[in-house]
Amino acid sequence: MTPRKLRWTAMAGVLLLAAAVALLLPRGTSSSPDDGTPAEPSSSATLSAAGSPETSPSGTVPPEERKPKDEQIPIPGCWDGLQEFDRTASMDTFRAALLAAIANKDRYLADYLQQRLTELVGNDPSRALQVLEWSKGTSHPELGIYMTALKAAPAVHDAKVSGQLMKMGEDKSATLQARSAALDALETQKRMGAADLKRIKAVALDETVDSVAWVATRTMGRVMKEDFERTGNYAPYWKELLDISGKSDDMAVRLLALEMPSYSNPIIGEDSFEQLSRTLKTDRERDVREMAAFRLGVTSSPDKALEVYRAAFDQEHDVCVRWALFRFSVRVAGAGALPLLQEFAAKDPRFLQDYTEFRDLYASGTVDFARIWLGKAEHHACLVEEGAPH
Repeated sequence: MTPRKLRWTAMAGVLLLAAAVALLLPRGTSSSPDDGTPAEPSSSATLSAAGSPETSPSGTVPPEERKPKDEQIPIPGCWDGLQEFDRTASMDTFRAALLAAIANKDRYLADYLQQRLTELVGNDPSRALQVLEWSKGTSHPELGIYMTALKAAPAVHDAKVSGQLMKMGEDKSATLQARSAALDALETQKRMGAADLKRIKAVALDETVDSVAWVATRTMGRVMKEDFERTGNYAPYWKELLDISGKSDDMAVRLLALEMPSYSNPIIGEDSFEQLSRTLKTDRERDVREMAAFRLGVTSSPDKALEVYRAAFDQEHDVCVRWALFRFSVRVAGAGALPLLQEFAAKDPRFLQDYTEFRDLYASGTVDFARIWLGKAEHHACLVEEGAPH
């Protein structure tokens, strides 16, 4: 079967013939079309000469040379004229090529052009701003290609570029899709200052744009991870995330705000305990209360964390949240939590077996929480989707 060819005309006159997905040719068949006309050779072979037996002039393989068919795996096509396009591509010619690839639904070529766009933008903020201009009024997949390419380009760290992305994320006249894409492109920032944190937090707390608010929260958390891993700084981000977890009306946003430190595991200080305690006692969603219990599990003040768990356990009636309080007490204090677990089991006999198992595991000499958990049976059917203690 001959490859389907994709043609486009760029402003600079670059001709790029794009062939659609090329499949490996079955062995023992001719690569000629049905009318018998020989196919033109591709610019890159899909089969090596050693991997395909020569055919006779009639197009058949002599019986003694036939081999069993191997499994044949589809591979992305190769595109005629691609080397020439790469050599001459510019910002002026690039967009025409991309639009042609999208129009022809050639996702392989579109993926390649996305990576090529990142290279074209590079460190040049003016090119990055040009891509942002292209993105206005577009939708996916075109919008996604622009923003994903830009997110990976070094120029995204330029203040003019990141500032424009923030404005796009705040723009209430823009579509939710465009606002989310702009905020998502900010997640590769190395840090956010106080002013930017305030702005993105305002978006995260906007109850009218739930999907955008969720992305804003995730972006804040991912920049926190980047900054924390480079410099050890997480406090300003966590302060805002903690505030979002207590103020947002969107359960998914509150949950995500508490979850984001999980990807860098900073040590939570006592200054967070009041808000986490409030969440444990008052949040209407079980998942959020469980996440608050988890967040307390990595702290420099284990004794005070256990007091928060004790107070929350008395007010909690959901067995799964109580189970979270129970097991994360072990995570925060190890064998030092056993007296509290005994107290919990006395108040709620459903946890008596858990207390006994934890006690025996520590008595055996096991210390590490991960190993403790591996040796612990599950009795409450609360971790069906998690499969682990977070």
